[in-house]
Amino acid sequence: MKKETLSAIFIAIICGYVMSGCSKSESNTTAATEEQLPKVQIQNVHRQAVDQIAEYTATVEAFKTNNISSSSPNRIKQILVDVGSKVGKGQKVVVLDDVNIEQLRVRLENAEREYNRALKLLEIGGGTQQTVDQLKTELEASKRQYRNLVENTILVSPIAGVVTARNYDPGDMTGSLPILTVEQVNPVKVIVNISEADFLKVHNGMKAGIKLDVYPDQEFTGTVHLIHPSIDPSTRTFTVEITIDNKENKVLPGMFARVTLNFGTNENVVVPDRAVVKQTGSGNKYVYVLNADSTVSYNRVELGRRIDNTYELLSGVEDGSNVVISGQTRLADGTKVTVIK
Repeated sequence: MKKETLSAIFIAIICGYVMSGCSKSESNTTAATEEQLPKVQIQNVHRQAVDQIAEYTATVEAFKTNNISSSSPNRIKQILVDVGSKVGKGQKVVVLDDVNIEQLRVRLENAEREYNRALKLLEIGGGTQQTVDQLKTELEASKRQYRNLVENTILVSPIAGVVTARNYDPGDMTGSLPILTVEQVNPVKVIVNISEADFLKVHNGMKAGIKLDVYPDQEFTGTVHLIHPSIDPSTRTFTVEITIDNKENKVLPGMFARVTLNFGTNENVVVPDRAVVKQTGSGNKYVYVLNADSTVSYNRVELGRRIDNTYELLSGVEDGSNVVISGQTRLADGTKVTVIK
């Protein structure tokens, strides 16, 4: 009896050791498997209101440009302004040779005397209406000729602005180039080319933010004043002109400008920039999304605006998703992962 009891105890001890060994082996196997899974960090992401701000580069231009020239070749007698001179609308800027003006003035005076004499004769019964009408026609022709010559001898600026170019000196004969160029610089304008997809978002009176490299700490406010009504078929863009008030003359034609337009806000998912993976060779962008079973999905995404260290996503990730922000190197679609903090 004692022998049987001892045998039973011995068998029980052996089984206990075997079962303990099996349990430890399974535990070790599970731990080793978990140790081999890729470790990732995740972040929960949500929809946010995102300002739809578009940025463009442009060059400042004069609001208006006028080239001052003579209608026919003539010798320049005086140039009354120089490059950099401010001029007013209607200001006299150039005097051309007036050698023929005196002759035309005498001819005009004679035509007036002849007409008045014929008119008086007609009133007292002498002369004819036909003679009066003929002399009146000649007088009007002399006036036009004299007026045209005066206008082409004394040249005025049709706009208020600044002289930006001078191509001749007194004594020169005028040629194909303008004598002077005057530019209106208050206001000035910038011209931007905008994607046709945004055509309906732009309207006259819309405000724009404008920064110039020469004034890095200052932003100017511009106003859309002209939207060109056609699309460039080669670039799929349309042209918009934006004016900038320039009473202090701080903004000069030719300056490089950066223009921002705010097209309102959209509600979209925003993710850290670390979550976005670029596929080699294609340029497509992807984000790994953690599933409930600890696997990841490789979701192709469409990027919107970059905001500091985040990206707006136009598609590809649902609101409330957990996205992988580190550890993407060993991942593929369907990979099981271990989440670490």
